[in-house]
Amino acid sequence: MATTEATTEKDGLRLRARLRALYHGTSQTAVRFRIAVLVIDLIIVAFFIAAPLLRDQPLAFYVIDYVIAALLAADLAARAWCYSDVKDWLKKPIVWMDLFILATLLFPAWLFNLGFLRVLRLWTLINSDFFWRTVGRRYDDTRVEEVTKALVALITFVFVSTGFVYTAFLGKTEGLMGWLDALYFTVTSLTTTGYGDILLPGAWGRIVSIVIMLAGVTLFVRLGQTLLRPHKVRHPCDRCGLQVHDPDAVHCKACGNLLCIPDEGRH
Repeated sequence: MATTEATTEKDGLRLRARLRALYHGTSQTAVRFRIAVLVIDLIIVAFFIAAPLLRDQPLAFYVIDYVIAALLAADLAARAWCYSDVKDWLKKPIVWMDLFILATLLFPAWLFNLGFLRVLRLWTLINSDFFWRTVGRRYDDTRVEEVTKALVALITFVFVSTGFVYTAFLGKTEGLMGWLDALYFTVTSLTTTGYGDILLPGAWGRIVSIVIMLAGVTLFVRLGQTLLRPHKVRHPCDRCGLQVHDPDAVHCKACGNLLCIPDEGRH
């Protein structure tokens, strides 16, 4: 009996070490594994975006829904198991967001009205270290990362807002007949175009429209600033901790400390 328990424990340790190597390692096998996981994640996000269009085919929707739930649950379980401290892992807001998305997949009949929040999976994916350690290793902590995150934040907001408008106002608003109409309303609102052919009813509808406009403009401005501002490099000053500097900076502009910023162009 003791021998069996010891063997089981050793097998568990080997599996945990294997998962750590795949999720956090630098070997070609580990990188290929993480790329495959990211591709599956992007396919899942595409399903989340298209989910409202599948409402007329409930059987296909529920089959795909539960398959994705199984994949997401397996991925989260593997990440938790190979993490050094599960309690610390659970403190991350991104993890709780993924757990909520998993709940909407496991209980679609009860949480369907919150299904539009599943698109937040795109935001959690692009803001994860897992993504930038895999696909974006050479772009990690660079302007490319900043622009990508700003663009994804805008795209995520568009689809989350579209899903909310579709779920909350379909059949209650003149001109809002389907998901495409909800997307059209969201885009015209956040760009402040406001053609007026679709207007959400009541005070609640006006509040939603205002939120979409203000948040949309803010995200557009953030994306524009990220694209147009001078290029900076991330190199923490060891004296004052300032994170970003000009690429050719010799001294920290905050404290004057001597810097030694690597010139990647020479390698």
